[in-house]
Amino acid sequence: MHFVKHPAVGHIFSPLWLVRFVITSILLLSSQGGYVVLGGADSSAPVAQDGGRVGCPRCQSDGSEISQLLRRADDLYASLRTNEALTELFKVLKRDPQNPEGLSKIARVYIDLGDTVAESETNWQEKRLKQYAVAEDYARKAVQADPNLTWGHFYVAASLGKIAMLSSTSKQIDLAREIRSEVEKAIALDPRNGYAYHVYGVWHRKMAEISQMKRVLANVIMWRSIPKGSLDSSVEYLTRAISLNPKVIAHYLELGRTYIAMGQMQLARGALKYAQELPVEFSDDPLNKKEAQELLREIRDR
Repeated sequence: MHFVKHPAVGHIFSPLWLVRFVITSILLLSSQGGYVVLGGADSSAPVAQDGGRVGCPRCQSDGSEISQLLRRADDLYASLRTNEALTELFKVLKRDPQNPEGLSKIARVYIDLGDTVAESETNWQEKRLKQYAVAEDYARKAVQADPNLTWGHFYVAASLGKIAMLSSTSKQIDLAREIRSEVEKAIALDPRNGYAYHVYGVWHRKMAEISQMKRVLANVIMWRSIPKGSLDSSVEYLTRAISLNPKVIAHYLELGRTYIAMGQMQLARGALKYAQELPVEFSDDPLNKKEAQELLREIRDR
């Protein structure tokens, strides 16, 4: 479910209030049965710029063998042929073991593989954790190969976030600060990385949902302080993610969850209904749509 330069994150987008106002208005309309298509040049996947490739605007498609393999991997991934994309990416590493684009995209694939492990499977949590750990390893290698590539930092944060969701409270606390650090690095390196804002929005909600009692206990018993987050910041960052990638189902799903946590059920219904209307773009989208439907059912009378 890519990270930050050096200006403070909260000051990067001065017109953010306007973006939030527009998206809130659209979600209110959606909750009342209307449907508005958020269009524009953005797509659900990172867009190649200046002759670059998807997920690596600075990388030039120069006709080399590695360039062709990376483009082929992008096409397969976009077609939801995840394992075939992984095969092409391993071919890249065979020719260039330190290729940062290949390393970061392998991390992306392993996160997807973890996400698609069904909860009905035996030991599903262990199976997911195994895939996420592999993703983390490749993401860290991508950062080592190119510390200035936003996607390496992003996938470190994303993989750690997935691991945290399936880990003990003490490990979640330990990972929280690094997740925040990596996502901020991704945003600083590319302020238009909508997926990094998505992770940051979810991070803020998770931190905000930790009660004061749990914070006190963590401090007293485990000698650990828990970072603070806010639901308002969660809405802010998820709204920014939507403005950059308006067709990503997961953005609306997580925004709906944040609105539920805030008790704003009308806006939550709008976000969740919007998630159901969008077409499938990624391998975990069917699951996201199912979760949106279940949440709508849970808040139907609230």
